[in-house]
Amino acid sequence: MISHDVPDHYLRMPYVEKGMQVGLFGGSFNPPHAGHALVAEIALRRLALDQLWWMVTPGNPLKSTRELAPLAERIEGSEKIAEDPRIKVTAFEAAHHVRFTADTLELVRAKNPGVEFVWIMGADSLRDFHRWQRWRQIMLTFPIAVIDRPGATLSFLSSVVAKTFDYARVDEGDAPLLARMKAPAWTFIHGPRSSLSSTAIRQAAKT
Repeated sequence: MISHDVPDHYLRMPYVEKGMQVGLFGGSFNPPHAGHALVAEIALRRLALDQLWWMVTPGNPLKSTRELAPLAERIEGSEKIAEDPRIKVTAFEAAHHVRFTADTLELVRAKNPGVEFVWIMGADSLRDFHRWQRWRQIMLTFPIAVIDRPGATLSFLSSVVAKTFDYARVDEGDAPLLARMKAPAWTFIHGPRSSLSSTAIRQAAKT
């Protein structure tokens, strides 16, 4: 269900042109925080992106929605911390009624021929990535950049997906070329890490 207080432009995909390199950074952002902004900043710089779509999802199928803030509230919070003009906050998934990343990526590809996309996720998501619906299909749709997160640095070695697609790992030094590579292709990007987490922020707000 789409919240009626979400402005229409957030329910459409951002405008892009053929040949652009665009990062897809999705999450519940419940709430968005400086750690998310840091991941976006690192991705923009290291992947040589023209745009980064900050995709505020209706809800994560692997997480409880009991404590999920309204979509409009999470969009507003994201806009406040996504300061780079190349970051486009969007909630188009709600308008298309998609909940799974595999479906989102297929939709994005179908609607934007000629645009070079790369999926961006924090290293903490890599550990459980094999639990995502059709995770192998995700790996085969777009190249993927995994951004380092506290306590998750070694996940790129131990996770199921890292072992399964070890042959497709790209050297971190080639990250600027990643968006134009044919999937499967993925890289792990080291850099500054923020200890902030949405879960910890929600817990602190209760006390």
